[in-house]
Amino acid sequence: MTDIDEQVSLWIADEVDDAAADQLRALQASARDGDESAAAELADRFSGPLTFGTAGLRGPLRAGPNGMNRVVVRRAAAGLAAWLSDQGRSGEPVVVGFDARHGSTDFALDSAAIFAAAGFEAWIMPRHLPTPVLAFAVLKLHAAAGVMVTASHNPPQDNGYKVYAADGAQIIPPADSEIEAAIHAVGPTREIPMNPDLVETLTESIVDDYVRAVSGLVAADGPRDLSVVYTAMHGVGADVARTVFAAAGFAEPVPVPQQDRPDPDFPTVAFPNPEEPGALDLALALAAERHADIVIANDPDADRCAAAVPTPDGSWRMLRGDEVGALLADALMRKGVRGTYATTIVSSSLLGAMARANRLGYRETLTGFKWISRAAEDLVYGYEEALGYAVAPDLVRDKDGISAALLVAELAADLKARGSSLLTRLDELAAEYGRHATDQLSVRVEDLSRITDMMARLRADPPAQLLGADASVDDLLPDADVVRLSTPTARVVVRPSGTEPKLKAYLEVVLDGGTAEQASEALRQLRAEIADVLGV
Repeated sequence: MTDIDEQVSLWIADEVDDAAADQLRALQASARDGDESAAAELADRFSGPLTFGTAGLRGPLRAGPNGMNRVVVRRAAAGLAAWLSDQGRSGEPVVVGFDARHGSTDFALDSAAIFAAAGFEAWIMPRHLPTPVLAFAVLKLHAAAGVMVTASHNPPQDNGYKVYAADGAQIIPPADSEIEAAIHAVGPTREIPMNPDLVETLTESIVDDYVRAVSGLVAADGPRDLSVVYTAMHGVGADVARTVFAAAGFAEPVPVPQQDRPDPDFPTVAFPNPEEPGALDLALALAAERHADIVIANDPDADRCAAAVPTPDGSWRMLRGDEVGALLADALMRKGVRGTYATTIVSSSLLGAMARANRLGYRETLTGFKWISRAAEDLVYGYEEALGYAVAPDLVRDKDGISAALLVAELAADLKARGSSLLTRLDELAAEYGRHATDQLSVRVEDLSRITDMMARLRADPPAQLLGADASVDDLLPDADVVRLSTPTARVVVRPSGTEPKLKAYLEVVLDGGTAEQASEALRQLRAEIADVLGV
């Protein structure tokens, strides 16, 4: 018996899902018969445990330690319960939420039953709901922790397990490594105590509380004349988004019918991520047909928000995350919202210029909302270029695509009433603070070693110049696997994606008084230079 064969047999003996056990037995039998693909599949599934990081767990739905399945999730819940007990939080509430992906309901129910048996008040959300509603519930209910079962915008074969601390924000080190150690210390999975009878299902009042809080973020007497086409991207955001818009006095957004209801297979998109090419095609076609003012999209768990607007030539343009980030910050600043405004090292530098000009606090963090949400005690706004926005961190200490969508709609309606538009306001910001143009070079890989090689190549031989100007190099190791290249008018930040098999290069040029066309040409040149450096 090989080492892998023995590991598979031991896992099957501890398996809690009969279908998963049968799947492994079939692979094991095929591998024993000489099927090389089955042997390779088993080797991959047993190449090591799925790593518990600062976003919890995320991976493909499949049996074995290197996948999302009921064994892995039950062990994660038991480890988290043990860690919380060690932190002195025994007996306190733990809230569990879940989206509509394959396996999410079972993972959530299993987790809640384990928390209940471990002595916590185990509360589960009343139905599949957006991630920001779970994050809101952690704060609202003064919970010791929250768990959201979701893989956000990942492909349909994935799922995930996101953990929130008592402060309502995602966990950060050293909590992640401490929880991982507690997971490793869990005994046989079949012996983990579970008590589903003690799990309490929350009522719809938690959703009502969220809707009331978010709809109250907009001015009650502001303009509401706005035609919105909305897509939930086959996710769980539609019902809550519609309710929030209605409570705020807006007309019901026009849904994209093919994408309005939850569907874990995401049949109309290659990737259920508004950033991906083609993901908004149905929404844009419907908007053109209806002569809408704006397209607003959430990703499947509704923690991200995208917006697209019509251009003067009649086409549609999706706004970059940095553009929406600047527009929302500008709107809050003009409302008189004072405090600290935060973004990440890969986002545009425009927010910093705006904060300095308005004598407001500004912080720049590593990527991820686990850092943005903790940027300052007086944080009033945070965003990351990957379509994530926290417009009311006192309500949701994480990115919230629904509250962001509402504030985008409020701003668009206000500008429309004044004969202006989001694009016009962006031009006004460029005139006031300089034109900050951003783009991204994203390299998707099958073999993760390619990412390691590209980062090593960049570190060994960084470019001496960018766009003809001398470039400085800032290597953020060991704090983060990030390399930053800078000139007075250009910046490139290169890092591996934290959630997908991608290498990302974030590009920015800053022109004082330049045109949009000049900025686009500079970005095109910068993109070509970095692609050459990375060998792609």
